[in-house]
Amino acid sequence: MTEILPGGRFDSKRRSRSFTWKNIILRALWALCWMLLCRWNPPQLYAWRRLVLNLWGAKVAKGARVYPSAYIWYPSNLEIGEGAVLGWNVHCYCMAKVVLEPYAEVAQFVHLVTGTHDFDSETFQLQTRPIRICSHAWLASSSFVGPGVTVGEGAVLGARGVAMKDLEPWTVYAGNPAVEIRKRSRFL
Repeated sequence: MTEILPGGRFDSKRRSRSFTWKNIILRALWALCWMLLCRWNPPQLYAWRRLVLNLWGAKVAKGARVYPSAYIWYPSNLEIGEGAVLGWNVHCYCMAKVVLEPYAEVAQFVHLVTGTHDFDSETFQLQTRPIRICSHAWLASSSFVGPGVTVGEGAVLGARGVAMKDLEPWTVYAGNPAVEIRKRSRFL
């Protein structure tokens, strides 16, 4: 739970924050820990980064690869299955749960964003919905996956593609917004 506060009116003093102080302090400590223990180390130290993430409440399986330049917003909302990859400079804004099933691949510069705002609300209330990247799915470079999206098993989102709706299994998508390009061969 990320401890989201109710929206404050724009003219209120509390409008500048959406989270409890406890949550803000925990995230600051996490960012410092990642910077000191993981961000600088060689890419091959996957086991070390798995250990650090798991100590902070993430569920990262053996064989998963998280690169040191990945930005992880709140580790206790992250689950990564065996053989899954969180690539270079991935921005994982896991305000809600982000799940990478086994062998899911998230390439460099991808954004996984679980939060948005209710733009029809007077308080612009923060809302979160989980993201699931199913087994053998691939998110290509610089793609974007929005709140509440499930990327189906074996689905591909092409480079710079934007997924704001679920992606069907074993299908290739591209564009902004992502549209179906073709079906993908099943290898399982």
